[in-house]
Amino acid sequence: MSKFQKLVNNSFLFRAFLLKSLPMAYFAGIRVRELNDKSAYTTIKFGWINQNPFRSMYFACQAMAAEMSTGLLVMNGTYESKPGISMLVIKNESQFFKKATGKITFTCDDGELVSASILSAKNSVEGVIINLKSQGKNENGEIVSEFIFTWSLKAKL
Repeated sequence: MSKFQKLVNNSFLFRAFLLKSLPMAYFAGIRVRELNDKSAYTTIKFGWINQNPFRSMYFACQAMAAEMSTGLLVMNGTYESKPGISMLVIKNESQFFKKATGKITFTCDDGELVSASILSAKNSVEGVIINLKSQGKNENGEIVSEFIFTWSLKAKL
């Protein structure tokens, strides 16, 4: 387990990081269930703070949890990287299939693509563009929403 994974998988340290650096994610209730080299799992539970007028989870809260599942994989590969890698979301697409109520788990299984893309970015003066998919499922395993985030990765030379 990498140093970054140890930090993220420690719920106290990660919640402190969210409060300091991503307060909206903290208050929306986003949690990291697991981060490893291949996958990232985040959860968000429907509640008063993240509701919409239709008695389901506001789409932007789902987007935060989904983006975090992709971003954690990118940060895992770029943490303390030499040379450093800048990372930026440049596009996002989403589809919604079902009302989001209860606990929603977002999963991104693109860790191998992220690793290959970071290596490519380190060996290039050009930026690398990758699309990472995060799928949100409810407690019954039904797909609620799906997001595709387009990330730009570029070595800081």
